[in-house]
Amino acid sequence: MFPYPSGKLHMGHVRVYTISDTLARYRRMAGYQVLHPMGWDAFGLPAENAAIERQVDPAQWTASNIREMREQLKQLLTEFDWDREVTTCAPDYYRWTQHLFLQLHRAGLVYRKEAMVNWDPVDKTVLANEQVDAEGRSWRSGAKVERRQLRQWFIRITDYAKDLLDDIALLEGWPERVKQMQSNWIGQSTGAEFDFRLQETTEYVEAIRVFTSRPDTLLGVQFIAIAPEHPLVDRRYLPKDTADAVLAFANAKESLQRDAMASKEGVATGLHVVHPLTGAPLPIYVARYVLGDYSTGAVMGVPAHDRRDAQFAMENGIIRGMHEARAVVQPRDDIYTGEGILASHCGIYAGMTSKEAAAAIVRDAERKSAGRWKTQYRLRDWLISRQRYWGAPIPMVHCPVCDVVPVPEQDLPVLLPSADQLHTKGASLAADETWRHTTCPKCNGPAQRDTDTMDTFVDSSWYFLRFPDAHNTERPFDGDRVGQHVPVDIYVGGVEHAILHLLYSRFLTKFLWRQGMLRGSRLEAMHGEPFQRLLTQLDLTDPARPVIRATGQTPTISYEKMSKSKYNGVDPQAVIERYGADCTRLHILYKAPPTEVLEWEEHSIVGMQRWLLRLHRLAGQLAQPAPVPQHAPMQPASMPPTARGLYRQVHETLSEMTTTFESSFVFNTAISHLIKLSHGLSGFLTAMDPQCASSMHLARYAMGCLVRMLAPFAPAMGEELWSMLDTSPSSPATSSPDMAATSSVFAAGWPQLDPSALQVDTIMCVVQVNGKLRWRFSLPADLLGNAEAVEAQARACPESARYLPASTVHDATTASPQVRRVIVVRGGHLLNFIVN
Repeated sequence: MFPYPSGKLHMGHVRVYTISDTLARYRRMAGYQVLHPMGWDAFGLPAENAAIERQVDPAQWTASNIREMREQLKQLLTEFDWDREVTTCAPDYYRWTQHLFLQLHRAGLVYRKEAMVNWDPVDKTVLANEQVDAEGRSWRSGAKVERRQLRQWFIRITDYAKDLLDDIALLEGWPERVKQMQSNWIGQSTGAEFDFRLQETTEYVEAIRVFTSRPDTLLGVQFIAIAPEHPLVDRRYLPKDTADAVLAFANAKESLQRDAMASKEGVATGLHVVHPLTGAPLPIYVARYVLGDYSTGAVMGVPAHDRRDAQFAMENGIIRGMHEARAVVQPRDDIYTGEGILASHCGIYAGMTSKEAAAAIVRDAERKSAGRWKTQYRLRDWLISRQRYWGAPIPMVHCPVCDVVPVPEQDLPVLLPSADQLHTKGASLAADETWRHTTCPKCNGPAQRDTDTMDTFVDSSWYFLRFPDAHNTERPFDGDRVGQHVPVDIYVGGVEHAILHLLYSRFLTKFLWRQGMLRGSRLEAMHGEPFQRLLTQLDLTDPARPVIRATGQTPTISYEKMSKSKYNGVDPQAVIERYGADCTRLHILYKAPPTEVLEWEEHSIVGMQRWLLRLHRLAGQLAQPAPVPQHAPMQPASMPPTARGLYRQVHETLSEMTTTFESSFVFNTAISHLIKLSHGLSGFLTAMDPQCASSMHLARYAMGCLVRMLAPFAPAMGEELWSMLDTSPSSPATSSPDMAATSSVFAAGWPQLDPSALQVDTIMCVVQVNGKLRWRFSLPADLLGNAEAVEAQARACPESARYLPASTVHDATTASPQVRRVIVVRGGHLLNFIVN
């Protein structure tokens, strides 16, 4: 995942890019063609606010940060393909972001409407629902979000809700928790939709449509609640005697969205609807807890079977107590929210189960054209309008004659104007009168450009598609070329992007695939999914300089206490300068698996430094004027026991390392295996005869394998140690077949696994009695899987006389100790005797 160019690496960057670089280097050594590119998520509020504070152009500020971070990444020894570098604020990139916006518009997936939106009062811009946290605070500034009515641009992502939900099942290489977060955010609900007609005669002719997941409770409805922004909340439709109070309530400033959802505040409209089945009149209330942008903006109030409805009904005098709540599902409780049997006063539905009653009620409502089964989603359309300067301008023109007209493709990009007007927070494109005024592409009359810029998540939702074709000037990318690289084999980044970035990227890639702009067999198999495998890390911020990781924005409030255990109160550049990039890389991978919180302890990095020095001394002992052997000098079966043990350890380590790089990604365990191998090699060198050519040959082979396995983690040390071992000036063409004479460890390739090395004559068997460890013994490997033979071997051990009775019986009446059962686990690695 590409970073926001803040100008300074943090430990989260070090972790992410060390992981991706280590994986890329391994894949190259394993013979793959690897695309490992880099880019910059460069638009957005952080750069704009920094530019305002320093009175500089955000383009200059961003460019200088990119230069600095590029050099820092190189100091970290990351091997990126810088020829494919993309920067989202560059006109040759955001030209294609605007192009993709127009493709969405042409497909009917872009629209503009008046909407109640989330307004950040600090950054003076609109936020998408996904950018408001559970406390109702901006993910950008930390400010409490306000609700405002504004005309905004939306992308109809809800048209893809079903595909986005269903295709989560295809994401086998994603962490389960991320898939669950995506699923919960899309939020499928199955239920019914009912139409409640207005009883009064007004200019508002539409029925109030309500979705419910519990159609069996329809007969328990006692009021209808609508959101403050519902179309019915209008002076044209409200009774004269209630209009002022209703509008005053609806227009009152609301600062905290989540508080509103829990609010009991409401006001009666004076209007009524007719129950779709019984015809009974029901009052309409405006309620804070009903959200206008969720579902239909109206809910049916069932106090007997919904706690929030009950609280609202009692607070607003609809009922005076729960004894007045109309319970229709038994068993009767104070407030019963479960399913059950419909009560006797429910007419033809009495005695039915909730499931039976739901089917019958919806069927009867359908006959009256007043209801239907419905599947809906929690997911809302993507609000992309931002009222700030530093973003991709929305390529639309507003004409008094032609209305809203798209900018022609040949006129892209719509360039940002000069930043001269950028003096205060809240500066937008509307401040530049010269830039705003233009001519209509349709009638050539006077018109105005749209002054909103796009949410930066639009830029980052397709950048990975540009990398394989980064210099294309005719289109955003060639669909066939990019189709060879997508889905991305492995996508590495912080888990904080589990909803926003990943959801938007999935949507846009699916759209482009459906449109035929992306083509490839793997894309077909994945239904247009962009990422095959996802490797996420917990990515925290620096408490001393907190930022919102999704955007890089500095919040007004930080909820994180200062703690080095969160590995963020540390300047990575200072660590690199003091200990070197290799030590830093190894340490950050060794301290914790990627999916867990890393406890940064700078003093323990010294242990990694000492280990590398020991490896350097080992390489010095084994340096000879000959290439490093690729293969062992003899077959494992013919080796002496100590040599066979070292050879086996080399290949056991190689097997573990390959599994790590291919699937598990537990790099801390992999590095631990390398450390153990170095100890084993050191012990072998101490014990061997230095005059024995075969032993030295094997030791050099083991060291060569160790160095090649080390190299993806510590590339500089890998090259240094390899140069010490491989001192021959000869080339691979002139070397013997079993040698690897090459100047670079990465050109030497990944070591080849010898399965025969993993074969063992004996294995260690653990014996338990009633689940407690009692002894271990050496078991011939050819007995694995033979439960009777394994048990016989265990009973033959001297320890059995102490812990086991002499016989096994199946008579529960006997009073003497007896073996009741013998459990053999993994063919014989573990035995458990159950003794009464």
